[in-house]
Amino acid sequence: MARIALVTGGVRGIGAATCKALKSAGYTVVANYSANTAAADRFRNETGISTYKWDVADFDACQRGVDTVTKEVGPIDILVNNAGITRDSTLHKMTKEQWRAVIDVDLSGCFNMCHAVIEGMRERRFGRIISVSSINGMAGQFGQTNYAAAKAGIIGFTKSLALEGAGRNITANVVAPGYTDTDMVAAVPADVLKQIVASVPVGRLGRPDEVARGIVFLASDDAGFITGVTLSINGGKYLA
Repeated sequence: MARIALVTGGVRGIGAATCKALKSAGYTVVANYSANTAAADRFRNETGISTYKWDVADFDACQRGVDTVTKEVGPIDILVNNAGITRDSTLHKMTKEQWRAVIDVDLSGCFNMCHAVIEGMRERRFGRIISVSSINGMAGQFGQTNYAAAKAGIIGFTKSLALEGAGRNITANVVAPGYTDTDMVAAVPADVLKQIVASVPVGRLGRPDEVARGIVFLASDDAGFITGVTLSINGGKYLA
């Protein structure tokens, strides 16, 4: 029986590429989304991948969502925490709402989803948890204290979770993409984006499928001895 993978923020960008790559690798895939129903409908029609709507920032909604997926599809073996938002502003102009929104989705969403699946993984003595951080969670970025804090927090969270899960064959790892050709990066002003591309040693943006392949590897049986690791996929822009 194919293992079941749940990808949050799974209908666009890196999440969509990850869903497709996992399906191609033989997994049964479920995509979560929170708001863009039109995009979710298109994705489901194009891929045949089931989609489920809930807000990862809502602890109770995550538990209900996981319960529904478990009932309708089966127990979740692989969780990819990909959902994330930005609310960019320099700190002296940042509102409490901008800070809270990013922390709630990007970091607390990771906790909420892991909390909802971890007991089942412990009982079955198997699990793969891959969380998507960012180059900016490692290097920082002007105007992104909220986003960088959340993405850095994911790394610390994952290292601790890796230690807790290791004895029950549950691995927890991070993928930290660099600047990737997604809707989020497309929103960057053209002149700024040109400077970003020029600063990447390989001379281009990453592709969502390149990040997805790293996630698929960490979800595989071949990666069973890898846990607590951050895999940087950034074209050499930040080496750590």
